[in-house]
Amino acid sequence: MPVIVASIDPVTRIEGHLKVQVAVDTVGGIQQVVDVKTQGTLFRGFEKILETRDARDAPIITSRICGVCPTSHATAAVLALDKAASVTPPDAGRVLRNLVHGACFLESHILHFYLLSLPDYIQGPGMPPWTPGPEMDRRVDKASQDLFLSHYLEAINIRRRCHEIGALFGGKLPHTPALIAGGFTAVPAADRISSFQTGLSEILSFINNRYLPDAERLASLYNDYFFIGRGYGNLLAYGAFELDNAGTTKLFGAGRVVGGAGAVQALDTNAITENVTHSWYSNSFNDLNPANGDTIGQYPKDGAYSWLKAPRYTSAPYECGPLARMWVKGLYSNGVSAMDRIRARAYEAQLIGNAMQGWIASLTPGASVYTPWTAPGGASPVSAAGLTDAPRGALGHWINVTSGHISRYQVITPTCWNISPRDGSGQLGPLEQALMGTPVANANSPVEVLRVIHSIDPCLDCATHVIQAGSRHG
Repeated sequence: MPVIVASIDPVTRIEGHLKVQVAVDTVGGIQQVVDVKTQGTLFRGFEKILETRDARDAPIITSRICGVCPTSHATAAVLALDKAASVTPPDAGRVLRNLVHGACFLESHILHFYLLSLPDYIQGPGMPPWTPGPEMDRRVDKASQDLFLSHYLEAINIRRRCHEIGALFGGKLPHTPALIAGGFTAVPAADRISSFQTGLSEILSFINNRYLPDAERLASLYNDYFFIGRGYGNLLAYGAFELDNAGTTKLFGAGRVVGGAGAVQALDTNAITENVTHSWYSNSFNDLNPANGDTIGQYPKDGAYSWLKAPRYTSAPYECGPLARMWVKGLYSNGVSAMDRIRARAYEAQLIGNAMQGWIASLTPGASVYTPWTAPGGASPVSAAGLTDAPRGALGHWINVTSGHISRYQVITPTCWNISPRDGSGQLGPLEQALMGTPVANANSPVEVLRVIHSIDPCLDCATHVIQAGSRHG
């Protein structure tokens, strides 16, 4: 049979605008993906919007990069600002940051499983937005189908509860204004601590009695997906949720795994570069560390096919996300695959929820939440990096502050790691590599491709945005 080229454009049930083009051919008697390109279809201009702004604007503006993980961007920004001014928040300020950030993690993980990924495997109700649905191999018995759909409806309410408890301290979610350089804006009050504990208990009950069993049930029904969507097996995490005010100990530590095997290795952020050979950006900033990089669009450009850059660690592609964090922490080592990503995310949700119970119990009503913060005021740039993990993986903000204002800002999002295009050496991005060899029963309805894409949970809102010509506000 001739090679079939299929485009999924846009990929739905993700945040943002992603196009995936695959070539399908028969190899060894199996119809499978033999070539792939992942394309972010919009330019992200937030780095340029930030230039010349007051440094304190960074957490407010960058949280607008994404509505699913806004707290992660605000966290990265305040961590960078804290380092730039050599300031650490008080215990309660650090804990409140973690609690609001954790609420967003739980919301995102529940959203991913029930609303974004599960519809690739089960038959939904016979109504929009479930119809029309993709043709797929139906393996779910009626009893499991009824459970999945019932829990799907519960998940919608539980997602709201995650935002509600986060808003108790954050003021609102998404896009809380509460994370600021030096600490937090809300002082813990006894009634809000109690309300948070009540809501968190409801969410943890759902995770323990619905989410985890459902993830295991799906894994047992589609256990061949433990062998599909592996990719390079390179995993990377910056770490998240500071457990001390200096940020030296975290719930999730920094590290990397090479080839899906062996001991966890140390992470040196100086080894990170961004390749733009196949991205619509100027080659004058090719292969630079983000501390020295810039975001200068160049469209059209020969050989380029995506608005995403290609982050690399010692020139190698790395995948990030819940699977990477759990592997680096030593709590998951079953494998690297589409189904491993789904399972690791569920167990991470339980881990974070349990940790949040301890954090909320540690709060003292009325405790100090803020250390006075003054922006570096000298004419020479002060550089700093804020490194954390968002629900979808490693997130870094690199900032230069000059005379109290932002003179340079660079962001590498998890999706830029995961959905990067080819680099100058021709290496595929992590998702591109994960899709290679994916068996496809029907090239006209490649649900298998969607399952692998959704397992990584791309967030193109984080990776690409439009900036309006003639307006510095985008």
